[in-house]
Amino acid sequence: MAVVLTELLDPAVTAVVTCECQQSVLGEDAVFPALAAAAARTDLVGNVARLCAAARGLGVPVVHCTAERRADGRGANTNARLFAAAARAATPFDPALHPGLGADPARDLVLPRLHGLGPFQDTGLSSLLRNLGATTLVVTGVSLNVALLELTLGAVDAGLQVVVPTDAVAGTPPEYAEAVLAHTLALVATLSSTREVIGALTTPGTDGRDS
Repeated sequence: MAVVLTELLDPAVTAVVTCECQQSVLGEDAVFPALAAAAARTDLVGNVARLCAAARGLGVPVVHCTAERRADGRGANTNARLFAAAARAATPFDPALHPGLGADPARDLVLPRLHGLGPFQDTGLSSLLRNLGATTLVVTGVSLNVALLELTLGAVDAGLQVVVPTDAVAGTPPEYAEAVLAHTLALVATLSSTREVIGALTTPGTDGRDS
């Protein structure tokens, strides 16, 4: 596993992508409380923050993909139960990032979306990653139910390598999230942990920027 990660996670061609790591998604008054609770069990916010900090230290781009919804709902999908639930939620879909991420506004990139199931299709993410020279994505955030599936499968379809630190993603119920990791994402991405990803990124001799 370590050898594979070291080969995949060359800082020169890697980007870290967070998905919906927002206060309104993972905070105390979350739109979907069960999802926020599942994320809290693995310290998702803390793990994502540690990973992003390590990435910045190596010059690896950090891209935060957020979901938002206008008060009038304009531009948002209405063709699935998930979208209807978001529209009825007492807490609005505020795009503000969770403060625990320690996001760096001067260095991090933020890519919001008003529509869709996930951040890869038709949001500009693919073009942004291409412009950054990224060929490997470290995918973090929520949820394994929908958005992270769209992000991972879209990235793989686009020819990118994907690494998923399993303690930096969440879904609900937790047993379903574990099944998605084991029986779907393991077929298309490399599963790892936050500690292992940071270790592979910081292994001496892998930083292509210095070569």
